[in-house]
Amino acid sequence: MDKKLVLEQIEKNVKVCKKCRLYKFAKNPVPGEGNPNAQLVFVGEAPGATEDATGKPFVGRAGKLLEALLKEIGMQRSDVWIGNVIKHRPPQNRAPLEDEIVACAPCLTLQLKAISPKLIVTLGRFAMTYFYKEGKITRDHGHVIKTPDYTVFPVYHPAAALRNPVFAKALREDFNKIPRILKELSTQSAQRAPSSETEDTSGQVGLGL
Repeated sequence: MDKKLVLEQIEKNVKVCKKCRLYKFAKNPVPGEGNPNAQLVFVGEAPGATEDATGKPFVGRAGKLLEALLKEIGMQRSDVWIGNVIKHRPPQNRAPLEDEIVACAPCLTLQLKAISPKLIVTLGRFAMTYFYKEGKITRDHGHVIKTPDYTVFPVYHPAAALRNPVFAKALREDFNKIPRILKELSTQSAQRAPSSETEDTSGQVGLGL
């Protein structure tokens, strides 16, 4: 099935989802949006107040910063796909609970499977540990992490960067690595020969970053 159609169907499912309590408190679900053929995907924790009001991911101040950083590396919002681990805003922006994460996980899994991006940039600690539970954002940001299913690049959340100039500097520096990482991943993909051996690369930090 066409990628766009798959994502549209997932979006419809999210809009009527009642698998956890969060739908009771949210104004709008936020399924995620962007280019279905994107090589680059951004995943955050959960919608905030502006996202809850609009049904769109990263449209508040943090979203504006994200768009500005994309522009600095020669990209725009329409080039990428943006979403969150959690599809409804938790009350008072509290951290998602484990059963809420479990309820939402199939949606994100299906979205990523449909898009099949070369690189997933996780925004903040929560999104990073969703893909790599052993991760520590202060240690691992700016490094490529190979998991069994994805290539992940953790960075600080734009909201944290707006509050802390040290995080803002690190976020910009990490963002500037993205074009080179995508280029290296494309080169590796082109050069990779079929192999009968399976190697567990979970947690491997690669690409010399």
